[in-house]
Amino acid sequence: MALVGRRDGRNFGYGRQLSYAGPQALKDMFAGGHFATVKAHSDRWQAFVKWCRSADGPGYNDARQIDRSTLHSYATHLRQQIQQGEICIATAQNRLSSVNRTLAALRGDQYVKIASPSKALGMQRSSVRTRAPNGQDHQQLSRVIEALREQQHYRVAAIVCLARATGMRLREAILADLPRLQREAKRFGRINIQDGTKGGRAGASAPRWIAANEKVNAALQIACDASPISSRNLLVQDESYANFLQQTVRPARELLQKQGLKGFHELRAAYACERYEQLTGHAAPINGGHCYRIDRNLDQQARQQISIELGHNRIDVVSAYIGGVT
Repeated sequence: MALVGRRDGRNFGYGRQLSYAGPQALKDMFAGGHFATVKAHSDRWQAFVKWCRSADGPGYNDARQIDRSTLHSYATHLRQQIQQGEICIATAQNRLSSVNRTLAALRGDQYVKIASPSKALGMQRSSVRTRAPNGQDHQQLSRVIEALREQQHYRVAAIVCLARATGMRLREAILADLPRLQREAKRFGRINIQDGTKGGRAGASAPRWIAANEKVNAALQIACDASPISSRNLLVQDESYANFLQQTVRPARELLQKQGLKGFHELRAAYACERYEQLTGHAAPINGGHCYRIDRNLDQQARQQISIELGHNRIDVVSAYIGGVT
């Protein structure tokens, strides 16, 4: 247990500093697992702590002082940041949701929370992409991969290649069964993404086949070359997924951003945009295409296919990758 004092003490027993207490309570709540989730909530909690300590905040350093009015004041602060263009609606809603979750972890109840972050902000987030994704330019991608290799980030370079060529999520690229995928590519001319998938969408009941073109085969070979000895994926034997994220992936993120790549998810969106153009013969909406106006059925068929390849199987989600109808 991460408790350092009595449960009814300062920060509900999680130490003297609000910045320390939140992450420790989250680790307890998730029983030491779900590293990425804990990290995301902790980062957003630190933004809340920073506001608490600022001139605009209440000056609190003890979670016992935080009440509903505190949260609504924070929501007002976030709304002002949105209006000033400093953050987007989705970021603000995520920050409020993480504060809710962290307070629940600290308190052991959900008595102090904002029931509806969107209502508190007075704004609805949009699930439609409004900015073209990074990573569409293959020359830029080559520069990113070269920069990673120069810094000996070979496994991260492999993740970049897999994400861009196949639309894999970060977790899927890390845990992909590489020998199996290579066998499938050789035997069937396509690969079935099954490892590390979201929401238990794995197995024969949720096939996710991707055509194994030249780029996919090249990405698989790069990943196999970067795969540690005696491993079937990108993890060293006995290396945990969480440790790999913390010790290998995180240090490389700054380099990616310096090269103009916002994050791994951008590569997934870039894949979706490329697939849309392949399937319709028109640029993705976010890239200025107007297929929906020309052939609505073709647009919908392409979106359906892309939703399957991305592992969503929901056509409405595709707008977050390629843009809405134009």
